[in-house]
Amino acid sequence: MKLPLQIAFRDVPRSEAVEADIREHAARLETLCDHIMSCRVTVKEPARHKRQGKLFAVHVDLKVPGEEIASTRRHEDEDVHVAVRDAFDAVKRRLEDYVRRQRGQTKPHEARIRGRIVRLLEEDKGFIEDADGNQYYFDRAGVDEADFDKLEVGSPVEFLGELAALGRQAKRVTLA
Repeated sequence: MKLPLQIAFRDVPRSEAVEADIREHAARLETLCDHIMSCRVTVKEPARHKRQGKLFAVHVDLKVPGEEIASTRRHEDEDVHVAVRDAFDAVKRRLEDYVRRQRGQTKPHEARIRGRIVRLLEEDKGFIEDADGNQYYFDRAGVDEADFDKLEVGSPVEFLGELAALGRQAKRVTLA
């Protein structure tokens, strides 16, 4: 890590075993991503509950270029080591997502196509033409129910296009 690991104990006595556990988990995170700029871990005892024993809450906050990754949910347990593990597991999943996004390994959203209605058929079907002159078949199932009744020849629409067995087909059609 570029900056040292910061461990804070609040309303909990400092423990060498817990610190060692935290350092071990932080080292594992560093093997996933070598761009971690800082890691802050807070171990505290939250407000006492009448029906539970002593709980430990752990919060992990990582800083990486362009983003801050934190364990967003409160990870509490009667065993401090379980709370540490749960908090680091949550941050690990978010860090893995960050690394995939940085490598471009996430699935991009499909681009919506703009077009206009060129033909409406009586059987709740029709055709849309895009800017390149390609025609896409659509039916009532591919259009938002409220929008279908408003469609007219010449109406501008946006849709997702796909190549089907019988040609181009429009899905998720909405009025533009």
